[in-house]
Amino acid sequence: MRPIVTGLIIPGLVVIQPVSYETYMIMKISRVLQQTRSQYQNIEIVELTEYGRALVLDGLVQSTEVDEYIYHESLVHPAMITHPSPRKVLIIGGGEGATLREVLKHNTVTEAVMVDIDEKVVELSKQYLQELHKGSFYDPRGRVIIADGKEYVEKTTDKYDVVILDLTDPYASEIAYELYTAQFYKKISNIMTEDGVMVTQAGSSFYYENVYDKVLESVRQVFPIVKEYNVWIPSFGYACNFIIGSKKHDPEKLTVEEVEKRLRSRNVETRFYSGRTHIALMNMPIYRRRR
Repeated sequence: MRPIVTGLIIPGLVVIQPVSYETYMIMKISRVLQQTRSQYQNIEIVELTEYGRALVLDGLVQSTEVDEYIYHESLVHPAMITHPSPRKVLIIGGGEGATLREVLKHNTVTEAVMVDIDEKVVELSKQYLQELHKGSFYDPRGRVIIADGKEYVEKTTDKYDVVILDLTDPYASEIAYELYTAQFYKKISNIMTEDGVMVTQAGSSFYYENVYDKVLESVRQVFPIVKEYNVWIPSFGYACNFIIGSKKHDPEKLTVEEVEKRLRSRNVETRFYSGRTHIALMNMPIYRRRR
């Protein structure tokens, strides 16, 4: 599988970010706050003129202050609301803490475990990206583990109601793709409760259709209920795809009223996601170039 080209940061000038193998997006930088390298990747925290403060890994924008809520609410809440009472939640990835932030909005949650491989990303996010994590790292219900997510899933004996995979895109590298295979989803299923729900971000079906289809088929091999949806993320330059795999609960069967009732009872406040948004996401056509 051909790996995606990494992005390029020209300090004080621009981020040149690949949207696909042939399409690029240019974003102007107003200030560079931090620029370093961990043992895994290049890490930059910058301020973009249109998107505000941003986390950039290997030249690819991961989250920005202006639009991160669209991504993180779309990743987290459809799966969390699909489960009638999520208590234990596992997050793989999500180093900036925004996914953890959204999970902890649900007052049903008693424990949220976030596993990220790069300690430096977590520490810099704590320092520079307060508007993204909103203090979620310090919530007593949250627990951050610095470890390889794949190894954690293989070794843990805990069971989770909801598993959220906030990962590098499946076409980023061969290593990344290992976390999008049927073999990995079977291991995820093994650590889920009998009525557990899983969700993964899945890159772009429009620009990387063949890879996306393999991921979708892998989820279908493991879970009896599968739902795909997508939403446009401005700083990504494309509609980002998500796939839910569920053992029992069907996100498509929820009504506007039921979603709103669960949001209210759990005291969840959102900017993008709502009952009407849930129905829209479940019925949105998937963007494709060839089909």
